[in-house]
Amino acid sequence: MTHGFRPVAAPDAQIRAAAHQRQAQLTKPGGALGRLEELGNWVAACQGVCPPKQFERARVVVFAGDHGVAQHGVSAYPSEVTAQMVANFCGGGAAVNALAAVAGATVRVADISVDTDTDPQIGKHKVRRSSGAIDREDALSAEEVQAALAAGIAIADEEIDAGADLLIAGDMGIGNTTPATVLIATLTDTEPVAAVGRGTGVDDDGWARKVAAIRDAMRRARPVAKDPVELLRVAAGADFAAMAGFLAQAATRRTPVILDGVVVTAAALVAEDLAAGACAWWLAGHRSTEPAHTLALTRLRLEPLLDLNMRLGEGSGALTALPVLRAAVAALADMATFAEAGVSTAEPAAADSPAIVSGATADDDDAGGSAGTAAPSGASDSSAGLSPDADGSVHQSPNAKPDLTK
Repeated sequence: MTHGFRPVAAPDAQIRAAAHQRQAQLTKPGGALGRLEELGNWVAACQGVCPPKQFERARVVVFAGDHGVAQHGVSAYPSEVTAQMVANFCGGGAAVNALAAVAGATVRVADISVDTDTDPQIGKHKVRRSSGAIDREDALSAEEVQAALAAGIAIADEEIDAGADLLIAGDMGIGNTTPATVLIATLTDTEPVAAVGRGTGVDDDGWARKVAAIRDAMRRARPVAKDPVELLRVAAGADFAAMAGFLAQAATRRTPVILDGVVVTAAALVAEDLAAGACAWWLAGHRSTEPAHTLALTRLRLEPLLDLNMRLGEGSGALTALPVLRAAVAALADMATFAEAGVSTAEPAAADSPAIVSGATADDDDAGGSAGTAAPSGASDSSAGLSPDADGSVHQSPNAKPDLTK
């Protein structure tokens, strides 16, 4: 059972083509803003409108959960820190709070499997107290994995129904890089020693214990690797299942997501198996120092925006990238065109040459996952079924053929 997820249609390729054409009309040399242009095109395609709108309700959801494997020396911190950090999030004193304030986002904390009681509002979707020690037992029961998936779906629906136009998944859980590495190494067929990082900063002895735990958990995970729900049940945990449901449901509801580090991206790998094509709605905010993160990003064909040697989690890397995405939207939406500004183009004749649709480039894949079906090279607004308003915005023409990818 996968909660009825179906393959997810890609963001609107026709709007992406219109955004690319608008980029060529703005007062700058073609391609001068580099990847910002591709990011702006991706946002426009996700929103289904060109120029795109600035994000009005960017929302971070931090999924909190403990893991039994943390009791076996795989982390530099004790499990009690999970609940303590949840309290810190609620008090506004964590990195996620500080970075969200700068980036123009708000924060929600969801206790999915913290090993203590928390505020009822935070814990309204709680599945259990701590997931099982995956190196020696299943993380969840069959009923619990379904409850955790349902929790993630419900949280995504709650946030989108409340007006969220951009989502970020964050994580908090001592020991959670161990199941994250198990998922990634299993799904990418990677040896544990090539995937294991230092997590919260374990010493050499702790690293060796972590490698052993991951090796044992991978042995248990391999027989169910092709079944995403069973893989979550056996080798992940309630917080991972909730994140996977959240990410798959966000894509199903055509809402863009910025992924954070290794933990969230491990859940994203499973979410892509749950809802094929979901990754087209995700952007990789940054590259973690954890080796497994690069493995997962490569598998998802996502190129991160930032590489700042971050490894905190919480959504911190995604939040640091959010202002870059806002800049891409602003450039595409707010810059004047050559005609509006009365600025001469460098090569007027170039306006008649065929346009290369950004949806057909590898860079667009990097900007937000799969680019979907690209419009033909040189397509005009009218041939794409689009018509510009007086203010330069683009919408579907009443006579346009329906977009069957939606």
